[in-house]
Amino acid sequence: MKNYRWCVATAAAALLLTGCGGADGGTENDGANGKSVALTKELVRQVLPDGEAMPGWKESTPPTAVDMNELYRQQACPSKDNAGCRNARFFGASTFRPDGDATIVSFLIIAYDSEQSARNAYDVLWDGPYSKKAGQGAKPFELGPIGDERDARFGTSGFQGEPGAVTQTRVGTTLLWTESASPAKGGIDEDLVRNLAKVLAERSRQAQHGDTPSAALDG
Repeated sequence: MKNYRWCVATAAAALLLTGCGGADGGTENDGANGKSVALTKELVRQVLPDGEAMPGWKESTPPTAVDMNELYRQQACPSKDNAGCRNARFFGASTFRPDGDATIVSFLIIAYDSEQSARNAYDVLWDGPYSKKAGQGAKPFELGPIGDERDARFGTSGFQGEPGAVTQTRVGTTLLWTESASPAKGGIDEDLVRNLAKVLAERSRQAQHGDTPSAALDG
């Protein structure tokens, strides 16, 4: 049985979220003026891609958002003292598989109380746990003009060289991740990973600017 080390961890974190979501968390989202704002818990859930945003993919874990408590800080910021989760308000995840394929894609979001808090956490989390999630021999690649800050690595996520990739993006008051792995070469590539990150980043931008998140893969 193939071992998808970081994908299994990501899926487990997403499953922990299932059934714990809800709509509350304040009314800070007045972003119709185009300014990035702190998201409510319901808007965090809406930012995460759903089945409509991922045509041809099966929803393994539905979009779910939770308050950032001690348990979820350990999941979202698995480093000493949970560095990177300072002033984080909500954590969310959704997970997908394509029809007829064992590839797995997870979307993650941490919503902060301000853009400065998200900016402060960016390097802490990328230089810590997240950049390592693409596996051994992972190399950086360009995402293009996605979000306010962005990083990506493509490598191997399993013991037998299965391809894996991770992206991290900051959009305003949020940090966003896509984590992807496939059991065979060709299951994922840089173009797919780039498009996944673009969808998530655009949905976060839409939410922070007062629009309903609607960005979709190939949409």
